[in-house]
Amino acid sequence: QVQLVESGGGLVQPGGSLRLSCAASGRTFNGMGWFRQAPGKERAFVAAISGTGGNTYYADSVKGRFTISRDNIKNTVYLQMNSLKPEDTAVYYCAAAQVSYGLGRANQYNSWGQGTQVTVSS
Repeated sequence: QVQLVESGGGLVQPGGSLRLSCAASGRTFNGMGWFRQAPGKERAFVAAISGTGGNTYYADSVKGRFTISRDNIKNTVYLQMNSLKPEDTAVYYCAAAQVSYGLGRANQYNSWGQGTQVTVSS
C-alpha cells in the first residue's frame, strides 16, 4: 500500500512558478505521475516519470514549462512549474504505479494523493 502526500500548491500570478512535491511511503512502486482536474472537466495527464527517473513524459500543453523529477532516496517526486498560465489552474494529484509504461493513462496507477490546489490569477 502506497501513501502519497502532496504539497506546494497555492496562488500565483501568470508567468510565475511553483514547485509541487509528493512524498511517498509504503510498498514499492515504479512509475509516478501528476494529473490535474479543473472544475467541470475530466482529470487530465500532466507528466510522468519512470522508476529510475530515466524517462519522462509530458502533456503537450506543459512541455517546455513543467519538469518532473524524483529522488528515490527520499521517495519524493517533484513537479516544477514555470511560466504558469491561468489555464493551469486545477487541483493537482500525484499518483503511483506498479509499472513504468503507459504512464499517460490514469488506469495504470494504483495509488493517488488527495490533491493540492494550484490557482493562477492576476
